[in-house]
Amino acid sequence: MEKINPSELDLKERVVHINRVAKVVKGGRRFSFNAIVVVGDGKGHVGIGMGKANELTSAISKGSENAKKSLVRIPVINGTIPHMVISKYGAGKVMLKPASPGTGVIAGGPVRAVVESAGINNILTKSMGSANPQNVVKATIKGLMELRDAVNVAQERDKQVKEIFE
Repeated sequence: MEKINPSELDLKERVVHINRVAKVVKGGRRFSFNAIVVVGDGKGHVGIGMGKANELTSAISKGSENAKKSLVRIPVINGTIPHMVISKYGAGKVMLKPASPGTGVIAGGPVRAVVESAGINNILTKSMGSANPQNVVKATIKGLMELRDAVNVAQERDKQVKEIFE
């Protein structure tokens, strides 16, 4: 898999979920934060990251840095994905289905954030199983990474693109 340089891309970050956790200590409760962040350039590059810190802004910036380290390239064809895929991570299960132009992004919260950051404009999705945002986001990324377009398949088989469709 090719290494993507985050500094070359015009990345936009999006906070998917913030969780406040409390630790009970002698003097009372200590609060800290978890943040799930998605970064993408809207042209097929997307990454997810999680940050944990005592302050919210620190957690978000850590999540953003982690997301930039995990950037992946997704095949986007005419604003949609090349084929249907069902992906599972933990108990989170996500179905991603290509849609015709004008359909828009039909997706729930965590899936919508990932798909829009990747630059997919027309897609049908269904989130099944766990609604835990962390598992849903990871299942979505896993599904997007499983996508293969005709050019990649042709290269893997050492054939021309037109030979793939014969």
